[in-house]
Order: sequence, then structure tokens, then C-alpha cells
Amino acid sequence: MSKIQIEALHKTYASRAGRVTALEEVTLSIEQNEFITLVGPSGCGKSTLLKLIGALLRPSRGKLLFDGTAVVRPTRDVGIVFQEAVLLAWRTVLDNVLLPAEILGLDKARSRARAMELIELVGLAGFEKRFPRELSGGMQQRVSLCRALIHNPSVLLMDEPFAALDAMTREELCFELMRIWNADKKTVIFVTHNITEAILLADRVVAMTPRPGRIARIVEVALARPRTIAMEFTPAFKSYSDQIRDVIYQGQGAGRA
Repeated sequence: MSKIQIEALHKTYASRAGRVTALEEVTLSIEQNEFITLVGPSGCGKSTLLKLIGALLRPSRGKLLFDGTAVVRPTRDVGIVFQEAVLLAWRTVLDNVLLPAEILGLDKARSRARAMELIELVGLAGFEKRFPRELSGGMQQRVSLCRALIHNPSVLLMDEPFAALDAMTREELCFELMRIWNADKKTVIFVTHNITEAILLADRVVAMTPRPGRIARIVEVALARPRTIAMEFTPAFKSYSDQIRDVIYQGQGAGRA
């Protein structure tokens, strides 16, 4: 898969109070191996857009194309990491990672070898036989990331995967994710409420309006890679942050956290 094309995408839900429009006229082109972050106020449709790209939801109107082909059902070329790790309590780390490979009927020996490589890549070597209850929240999310990558998808969708973690663990996993992405390039679409996180990770930050969600601005992040913590204190980083805050808070709260 080399390109994702989103054209005039709409999503409307039925509710007791009537129809609710979550997304309206969303158009976006995402290149192969690009790292995109989606930011915006709560309820603006970031997660809805991610689920539409993953074909977990169907659009009400518009087009979603992978390499020019319409997306109508979930595909094995997409891996998904949710806010909660959602590991199976009765399966070990290794068995949790191998679950998608089992469902897809992939070669057992090759899948096991890849699982072991991924577990080592995320710094969990030696924990293969541990159960989720024996892991910290950050470690559980590392397992979740391995599980999403086991079948080697070309697209990785991440829905606020670090939101429930403490600040230090969150920062650590951000840099871990960048290291993994650099080692094994994927197209990544990452939803977050954290503007600093969005800038630090992304090639482009997509800032969305309050509901109904539209794309208000796309900010290209020209910071060199690999990214470092020191970059957060540069004038360029502050400029990106101010641009995004101005969009999200509609010019009234550029200084808000």
C-alpha cells in the first residue's frame, strides 16, 4: 500500500436527539511511510476518522481509497493500537502478540520468530512468558504495539495509545515509537490530545475543528530526525505549537496548555 486518499468524507450518527454529524468534508492525502498526527478538541471526530480509515466504521458519504481502491472492509494491511492495551488476561505476552497471526492463519514458525523480534525491539525480551497482570501499563502498551505489527501491516492506526499513562512513561514510549518507526517504516496515523506529542512525532500535524470535525490546518513539521527532547524548547517548535493552538482554540487560547 503506498497511498491513502480521503475525499470529502462525512460521518453522521443517529441519536435520540436526532442526527449528529461527527465529520464533514474531510479531505486528506497521506503518503507511504508518512507519520501523521491528528489533534483537536474532544468530540471533534479524530477517533471516528481513524475508525473510518480502518474500516471499522462506514462513511455516510465520501471516498476512502487505498492505492486507488475503495476501502469497504477491514484489511490485514492495517494494524490498530487502541487507548487501552486490551490484552487477553489468560495469554502470555508471546501468545497475545501471536493472536492476529493465529486468526489470519499465518505460518506458525515465521510468526513466532517475528513475535520474538518485535518483543526484543520494544524492550521486552525476557518477558515472553509473563501475563498481562504482571506488566506495567507502559509494558502492556508495548505488547499491544507488537500485536498490531505481527502481521507486518503497511499502515498503523493509533488511537491515543499513551493517554492513560503517566507523563514519564508516555514520553518514553513516544521516543520508543519513533525508534521503531525509523527501524521498520510504516504509514502511521496517530490520534492525540497532546500538542507537544503531536509535533514531536509527526511529519505533518492535522488540526481539526470542533464538531462537526473538519480539517482546519495541516502543519508540516520540518524538524530534523531523530527528534530529541531539546527540540521542544526551540523557537521552531514553539511556532508549530502556536499555530496548532490557534486553530484548536480559534484564536482565543494560544497560550493554553
